[in-house]
Amino acid sequence: MPRRRRVIGSIILAAALAGAVCPFGATSVLAAQPMALAIMLPEEPTDYGWNQQAFEAARDVAAKYHWKFMPASGLGYGDVHAALRELADDGASLIIAHASGYNTAAPEIGAEKHVPVAIVDRPNESRPGAVADYTLSGREGAYLAGALAAKMTRSHTVAIVVAAESPPWNTQSAAFAQGARITDPAIKVLYAVIGPAAYADVAGGRRVTESVISAGADIVFGQGDRASFGIMQAVETKATGSAPVWFIDQLGDKSSLDKGHLLTSVVWNLVPVYTAMIEDLKRGTFGTHTYSIRLADDSVRLLHTTYIPARIWADIDALRTQIVSGALKVEPVWDAASVRAMMSSVAAPPK
Repeated sequence: MPRRRRVIGSIILAAALAGAVCPFGATSVLAAQPMALAIMLPEEPTDYGWNQQAFEAARDVAAKYHWKFMPASGLGYGDVHAALRELADDGASLIIAHASGYNTAAPEIGAEKHVPVAIVDRPNESRPGAVADYTLSGREGAYLAGALAAKMTRSHTVAIVVAAESPPWNTQSAAFAQGARITDPAIKVLYAVIGPAAYADVAGGRRVTESVISAGADIVFGQGDRASFGIMQAVETKATGSAPVWFIDQLGDKSSLDKGHLLTSVVWNLVPVYTAMIEDLKRGTFGTHTYSIRLADDSVRLLHTTYIPARIWADIDALRTQIVSGALKVEPVWDAASVRAMMSSVAAPPK
């Protein structure tokens, strides 16, 4: 028996979209039924990060277009062929496969069921009308975060802790290091990997973060989905007296959980991305180009907290203006080997 997906939240009823363009032929399959937006998540959307940001964006975009919302969460990182078939059979008009582990199965089932799919981490595998890749990079925000860290560190040592070396996170790690070094060329940037795919490893996140703090880092940029809770716990535990330790998060905003150590976050807003996908389906241009997030439209932004002095925030805002204007370009670094070469030290488990 195929595994049944867990559907979270209310279902938003949809009206048929007249004149929809079918990506698999001249006859519009989509126009014959109510539109439905499906999203597949490896974990539950309660991590203030990868899963929650995508869930909330897809939900809001579905509501905006009066599409039915079909979330499937907690699917893990294994075989999802059955879940994909179920979503397609249940009437999905577009399936967003929001995990790199799904980027082989999703195009296969999409072709089998004649449903367009969106995948991540395979930018060269888009196919017009069928498959669109949205390997996103918040590197512009991470560059600002690195500059901010360099301005606020007391030990002149900062750290990056990642739960995996995925392409989007590699670009952010590289940009963070670049932003820190352009501000303070002598700064030490420690780099530690929790595991090859330790996205939900809370205990590992705490353990690895404690090690970089013990090595002198007083600001930690954590990229970890649910593992980020462990990173945050380590910062809260190790921060004592006159030697504060700061946590820089990414994707979401954990301000409601903060106990006084969340310096900022590189916040992603995926609403413009998912909106663009639906508009491309309507125009017949789905799968013909890539998608991006950037400072210019606030699909990436740096969280402004009360812990950041006004004069430093003004410097960061000026740097943002340079990036938005094009005067300063933050080029992507996608591969892990190049990222590691940029760091002062690297601690990673064996593959």
